[in-house]
Formats: sequence, C-alpha cells, structure tokens
Amino acid sequence: MSTPVPPEAPPLAPVRYRCRHTTRYSYTVQVVSSQLVAHLAPRDVPGQEARVVETLIDPAPAVVAARRDWLDNPVSYVAIDTPHLDLSVTVELDVILTPRPAPDLDTTPAWEEIAVIAPTQLAVAEFLESSPRLPLPSPELSTFAEDSFPAGRPVGAGARDLMSRIHADFSFDATATSVTTPVREVLALKRGVCQDFAHLMIGALRALGLPARYVSGYLRTLPPPGQRRLQGADASHAWAQVWCGPAAGWVDMDPTNDTLIDRNHITLAYGRDYDDVCPLRGVILGGDAHALYVSVDVEEQDDEPLTEPQRQAQSQGQQGQWQTQGSVG
Repeated sequence: MSTPVPPEAPPLAPVRYRCRHTTRYSYTVQVVSSQLVAHLAPRDVPGQEARVVETLIDPAPAVVAARRDWLDNPVSYVAIDTPHLDLSVTVELDVILTPRPAPDLDTTPAWEEIAVIAPTQLAVAEFLESSPRLPLPSPELSTFAEDSFPAGRPVGAGARDLMSRIHADFSFDATATSVTTPVREVLALKRGVCQDFAHLMIGALRALGLPARYVSGYLRTLPPPGQRRLQGADASHAWAQVWCGPAAGWVDMDPTNDTLIDRNHITLAYGRDYDDVCPLRGVILGGDAHALYVSVDVEEQDDEPLTEPQRQAQSQGQQGQWQTQGSVG
C-alpha cells in the first residue's frame, strides 16, 4: 500500500509594509554647507516591490541629483547651502514582499567547484577581493571558515552551517563594537551587531575563495507578547549573500538571526561591505561636535495588493523620489 503524498503547503501571502527612516544631526556650531550621499531608496530585487513615497529634507537642499552606482543601487546626492544647526532627512517607503521558495542548499555545487569557477564570472568576481572593511588574505578568517567547509560539501550547505555557527557562538551586544571595528576584533571578541556578523560571514567566505557581498536593509521586529509596538523600534539591518553557482545564484543569509531572508527583510542596497552602502554620509563645512539620532519604523499595512496600473505608477514614481521639506509633490 502506497503512502499518500502530503499536500504542499500553500504559499505565503504577500505582505505590505510602510517604512519610515529618520536621521537627525544636531551641531554645536553652525554648519555653513552640507554635501550628502544617500543609499536610502530600495533597489529592485526578486520578491520585492518598493517605492519611495516621499523624502523630506530640512533645511531644503539647493541641489538634488539621483543616479545609480556601479552596483545598480539607487543613490542620491544632496547639497545644502543654507546655514543650519540641525539637519533632518526622512525617507518613507512603500514595500510589498512576496515570499519565494527556499533554495535547496544541499544540491548546490561543491564549494571547491565554486572557488574555481567564480574568478571567471564577471558578475561575481569583484566580491572575491579585498574591500575597505574586509582586507585579504586573512588566515584567521580562513581558519574560522574551514570547519563549515569540509571537502566536497555543497557551497550552500557550508554557508548555512557558517551562518548558524556565527549565530550560536557570537553574542549580540550593541556596546561591544563601533561602526569602525575591524572584523578581526569581532572574531576575537565574539560579540557585536548585525553589521559585524555580516562582515564576519562575508570575510570568512571570501577567505576561502567564495563570492560574498553585503546587504543593507531593514528588519521587521515584533514587540514582546502583550506589549505595545513602539514607533522607531525596528532596525536598520545587514546580512550577507553568498553566490551558490549559476543555477542557484545569490542566496541571502542573516547570521544575526540564523535564517534565510523572509517576509521580515526589506532590501535597500548591495555592496562589497558597509562602506559601499552607508545610508547617509557626506562632508560639511563647520559644525564641530554633533549628536546623531536615527529612527526606523517598519509597519505592516492592511491594504490590498497593488493592481497592475498601480504597480506601473509605482515604478515610474521612483524617478521623483526626493522632495524638500514643505514642498508639494
């Protein structure tokens, strides 16, 4: 008697989010002018439809220019020539995430095969090399990675094991590191934040000759049971992608949470490391010391999914993503 095949689980429904990211600088001395580069608009990725609803900048900029960087991330340049003691940039996004089937990591090619063919693949070769935050070669990172990659192991399975080891062996500690902490110190401390764990995983993979890149984005978080969700309680987030060969392509892995990305991960930009995709950076004239405030809020929406005409309008709307504080449309 044959065993009945269980029915496949129904696909998860798309989920819609409204995201709001606010950055405020307060200076002790007046700033005469600011020039900023922002990676705050979402890129097009499979399973994600997103647009900038509005961006508010105060003081109002004199110049705004949108472009794509060499990795096809949307980037905006902003110049402000109004003297100011405070600067505020707020970006609001509308995002629809459609869950995709998880890749079968156990059927990906052996990691040694990937290490051989990757340098010949123009689209991924750049993510094998040193980058500003991840210098190579690194014997420490190679040694750390080797336990996850015995001979012949599928590259996806090895990367998944590496992700799980980082999650199990390292503690999340927002006080242990800063944005400039080298990855070798993170490896020694066994503490850090999502940026550190993403860098650690990427550096370990590259140390074995496996392409890996940095992903910036947002993570939807949930309050403890019975407690009210706080505005600004969601997080800017970072995770890693590993290239698993021409068939599987890039696979997103979040070592901070020991998971492949799901309906809680919103993608902004890809880079070699954090330096390529810093949300907001720039040069100012004046200012002296400053205080920084960052708030991220990711809220699930109950709206119906977009119709096809709305999707087309959404795509066209990306061209006009920046507005000045107080301006109309």
